[in-house]
Amino acid sequence: MRLSSDWAALTVALALALAGLIGIASPASAAPNGELRVCADPNNLPFSNNTDAGFENKLASMVAEALGRSVSYTWWAQRRGFVRNTLKSDKCDVVMGVPAGYELVETTKPYYRSTYVFVSRQDEHLDLSSLLDPRLHRLTIGVHLVGDDGNNPPPAQALGQLGIVDNVRGYPIYGDYRQADPPARLIEAVERGEIDVAAAWGPLGGYFAAHSKVPLSVAPIRDGERFAPQQFQFAISMGVRKGDHALRDQLNAFIDAHRSDIAALLRSYGVPLFDERVSASGGHE
Repeated sequence: MRLSSDWAALTVALALALAGLIGIASPASAAPNGELRVCADPNNLPFSNNTDAGFENKLASMVAEALGRSVSYTWWAQRRGFVRNTLKSDKCDVVMGVPAGYELVETTKPYYRSTYVFVSRQDEHLDLSSLLDPRLHRLTIGVHLVGDDGNNPPPAQALGQLGIVDNVRGYPIYGDYRQADPPARLIEAVERGEIDVAAAWGPLGGYFAAHSKVPLSVAPIRDGERFAPQQFQFAISMGVRKGDHALRDQLNAFIDAHRSDIAALLRSYGVPLFDERVSASGGHE
């Protein structure tokens, strides 16, 4: 999933853009042929793609195996209308990554927590971690942009509050969907030296930095609390249709029983885990 403002004011992010009403439909436990029907983006690594290369694909397979089901997908770009055209339309039953407590769906307990990060070239030795670092006033900074409605990710909002504007470069989170993994363009700009540092949602920054042709540093952004109500750390859950308590409870049981396996999967994709001991209270009790 991309977290951006449309995903509870983020989320690239990350973290993507969902809108529309969620209706109540028959529970997924009644899905035909014992399927776990997953709503997913076919071009959105590190989260998901149609070759099953994302960590949400791997997680879906883990869940299906534990429930004795097979995975089937409804593919739809995670943009505005994603939930309306997938979960609400009863074409699928679970979204593998949404912010905990996301109001348009019934959320499970969170299964990881991550944070926005700075990504820079190791050979530049910037060692950035604070939004209050005075060097940010002169460095060229890249951020993801969601649109022209002012609802851009937290780093973009915080930099604006600090008056850091002229040296900020925006990279559309949606980008050119004809190309693979549009959000990767931001990290590739750091790799090529087009910008000095990127402020990105952690799973995106960590994954694409790990796959960079040149060594990149990834550091959690500190001082985010100074920019409240902006949030820089988010707990992530799975989402089902409102009223589908049966599937929600099955997924909660899976999360409780497989937390170490889930954490290992996320680490293998370079996801910065802000706190692996995610509080169960962050999701639906």
